[in-house]
Amino acid sequence: MTAPDEIIHQPIRLKIMAALTAPHCGDGIDFTQLKSLTGATDGNLGAHLDHLARAGYVEISKSFVGRRPRTNVKVSAIGREAFARHVAFLRAIIAGT
Repeated sequence: MTAPDEIIHQPIRLKIMAALTAPHCGDGIDFTQLKSLTGATDGNLGAHLDHLARAGYVEISKSFVGRRPRTNVKVSAIGREAFARHVAFLRAIIAGT
């Protein structure tokens, strides 16, 4: 059995990665949507995103829509692979293998 990915294993980061790897999220998700999906505060979500970005699991881009700042988060190829391995680990536990 493989080991859990300690970066993804934390509940908020697991929610972030699950949301970002959903089939309809090819272009990423904006910070406000991630905040709603995870139930995290601005600061908490920002810290978790920073952790994922330092690991190379997500790419964060910032832009402006009118005068309002917009942060978009997209899963990287490395992050997608890491999440797939973590899901396989969880499935192995469920299957009892």
